[in-house]
Amino acid sequence: MNDTKALKLLQEGEPDALEWFIDRYGSYVGTIVKNVLQNSMSQADVEEVTADVFVTLWKSAERMLPLNIKGYLSRVSRSLALRKLRERKVEFCLDDAILVLEEDSLIERLDREQRDELVRQAVLSMTQPDREIFLRHYYYCQNISLIAEKMQMNPSTVKTRLRRGREKLRQHLTGIENI
Repeated sequence: MNDTKALKLLQEGEPDALEWFIDRYGSYVGTIVKNVLQNSMSQADVEEVTADVFVTLWKSAERMLPLNIKGYLSRVSRSLALRKLRERKVEFCLDDAILVLEEDSLIERLDREQRDELVRQAVLSMTQPDREIFLRHYYYCQNISLIAEKMQMNPSTVKTRLRRGREKLRQHLTGIENI
């Protein structure tokens, strides 16, 4: 069977045709999805998005022309994987990163904990993708080029958003100190 014949059968509602596409292009689609999601999601998420690609193929088969099925699957895979990333609500627990390296007085420790909580609140109040960029750079120690690559942005955009994030953090913390 070839793509044209399988698509014709799929348009007629033949489930075996969908199985044929999954057998033929399943690993291809899975690789694209995995490359887009990187290590940010589990294998189950990769499999879910891959399955969604073939569901989309099934639903849109009637409107398709058999010109470039592989290209179509590639575009849908990338699009659905990016949508999955956007839907994912990122929550980072900054409290786990705090280490007490020396014995402090109770008052000093409480002051530090209060400061840390204010910083955490300020960072979490940032909008996406600024918060993710800020956390990737300062919390996960990722450099600008890696962040730009992972988030599919221009490095100068990442630098601008980091600068904007620092300024928002500074304003937030300065505003609290003046109260």
